Amino acid sequence: MASQAAVGASDFPVFVPPSYLRRIEPGNPADPLLLQVWPAAAEAESPAGFTDDPVEDASFALRPGLLQKYAGRALMVVTGACAIHCRYCFRRHFPYDETPPSERVWDAAVEALREDATIEEIILSGGDPLTVTDPRLARLAEQLAEIPHLRRLRIHTRLPVMIPSRVNDELLSWLTGTALTPVMVIHANHAQELDDEVAAALRRLKEAGVLLLNQAVLLRRVNDTVDAQADLNLRLIDLGVTPYYLHQLDRVRGAAHFEVSTERGREIIAELRRRLPGYAVPQYVQEQPGVAHKVVLA
Repeated sequence: MASQAAVGASDFPVFVPPSYLRRIEPGNPADPLLLQVWPAAAEAESPAGFTDDPVEDASFALRPGLLQKYAGRALMVVTGACAIHCRYCFRRHFPYDETPPSERVWDAAVEALREDATIEEIILSGGDPLTVTDPRLARLAEQLAEIPHLRRLRIHTRLPVMIPSRVNDELLSWLTGTALTPVMVIHANHAQELDDEVAAALRRLKEAGVLLLNQAVLLRRVNDTVDAQADLNLRLIDLGVTPYYLHQLDRVRGAAHFEVSTERGREIIAELRRRLPGYAVPQYVQEQPGVAHKVVLA
């Protein structure tokens, strides 16, 4: 295990919060949470088709830190920091150091949004936007709310799952305190991630009026069984979170060992449709560069 860690961590450092570590079963090298964060020797392999920028983020930049891939919405890379380093992260090679997020970069992005009346929704991403302090995020939310054509504020984050205590009064205040409709897309891949502390955090968000969605990634040995997917999606429903997307793995360099075939993915979705109510079955999708929407695989 030590040699594997050395190989993977040299390219992408290990970073895991204590609250997540406590959910990993001690002594179990096949634990589905451990596999998401522990580096493997296979990360040094470079199969054909796996690249540093698998979704071609660089080609969609409107301004430094502002991307637009799809009609009507834009994405701000608010920070390069995360609460956890997922070994399959599609932005593990993103050049955050070339345009370090700052108030100056944010202000330029806000101005670009102000000039484009076709954009109705802004997505705060990263890194993880909730690693930024609440006063800074509150200022940004106020700036965004002043743009007449913006209607929704969407946050893509793992923080409520990784560090549930991050859902505090200050966060709820700025997230729900403007005229923008608040949407939060969390990222949970396995039911084991959703313990009682996470449930309480999600309940606070739900009670505050935040629309909660989940996107997961289909990962080999982590959640590539019907049972694992059924347990995850039913747990999400019980916590007031809609299963939104199940992503086919973005083919980022260092993550090939996580890939599950699309044939297997379709089999899982077909069985979920037989077993679960329709609202508990996510769309199985893939992000393909150059396509103006996510491609639905099943």
